[in-house]
Amino acid sequence: MKRQSLEQWQKNMYALWIGNFVTGAGASMSLPFLPLFISEMGHYPKWELTLYAGLAFSVTFLSQAIVSPLWGRLADRTGRKPMLLRAAIGMTITATLTGFSPNVWVLIGLRLIQGAFSGYINNAYALIASEVPMEKSGQTMGTLTTGAVGGQLVGPVIGGYIAGIFGYRIPFYMFGGLMLIASLVTYFFVKEDFKPTTGKAATEHQSAFAGIKHVRIVWAMIISSMLIQAATTSINPIISLFVKELMHGRGNVALTSGVIAALPGIATLIAAPRLGALGDHIGPQRVLIAGLVFCGFVFFPMFFVTTVVMLGILRFLVGISDAALLPVTQTVMTLNTPDDAVSRIFSYNQSSQAIGSVVGPMLASGVAGVLDYRYVFLMTTLLVIINLVVVMWAYRTDHGSTTSSEQA
Repeated sequence: MKRQSLEQWQKNMYALWIGNFVTGAGASMSLPFLPLFISEMGHYPKWELTLYAGLAFSVTFLSQAIVSPLWGRLADRTGRKPMLLRAAIGMTITATLTGFSPNVWVLIGLRLIQGAFSGYINNAYALIASEVPMEKSGQTMGTLTTGAVGGQLVGPVIGGYIAGIFGYRIPFYMFGGLMLIASLVTYFFVKEDFKPTTGKAATEHQSAFAGIKHVRIVWAMIISSMLIQAATTSINPIISLFVKELMHGRGNVALTSGVIAALPGIATLIAAPRLGALGDHIGPQRVLIAGLVFCGFVFFPMFFVTTVVMLGILRFLVGISDAALLPVTQTVMTLNTPDDAVSRIFSYNQSSQAIGSVVGPMLASGVAGVLDYRYVFLMTTLLVIINLVVVMWAYRTDHGSTTSSEQA
């Protein structure tokens, strides 16, 4: 019986890896071209175009942050597979309709709705977290991460090539088509043996944190997810401008910027399963703290880089640190959260990541505008230090959780 259960969670993992991959690819193949798509909708001055592009990017994450806890509560009552299908079908419809947007306000409105119905990757984590054997949780979370990251790597390349030939609307149609694939894969190949809590048990756990023994650790992971996301996405608004400055305006700046942007993802793709497995052996706490220290040591030297090659090497190392961070925070939450609350906790985590995706780029834009591009890296180093302090405080004030994580 145990062997049959093990085989099913593995089948679910493979199916959800495909779902994560196409979700990451679809989302990333359209996002880089939002400003160019908007510029075709009217003759906007630079400040207005930047404002609309920022709104179109951020409203998705804002609505996601607001709605995710509600979906998480519903998932703990109805199961995670229905939430996966809700997210996949919702994004199939909204992404496809976005390609038909007649003006910028319809585009922004559809992006807002898309955020409210998104959350496929987060629910994939939650479903697997409720099924995976504890001793394999780190490696499994790392493997799932490679699906999303792999999709995010190929998405911009495919989207850029297609958009250059057929126009900026086509990547949105492709995004919708890929989410249709995710819907079909989830419906036919993901099987969940969900047993909802009812009666007294359900009322006793109205708060997602009610049944969590080491609540400080879980809160630290949620805050950590937000800070990690803020740090890693903070460079997005200025990377092409900084690369242009390093290249002194000569050469193919767009291509070079794309390579620099992709390097962390390549490193994460390679390192995530290995570091996840390492966490299963030595404990996720050690991997997380080491990853944060390494992350700080990588971000700080970026302030002093003088060539694109130096920046590229450091960005690759950032990807290794990312592989030691986000999957490990998922693992720690898995180890410390009861099954009847896992979807809600993961939805709070998704909300925190969405907030980080909004706050990080906004802070970076402000710092770069007031000071210089290089000071963005000092800001991200400070975020990593704050993150390290939060994690170490949580573990030191809850000594019992350290032991449970180390033994897992």
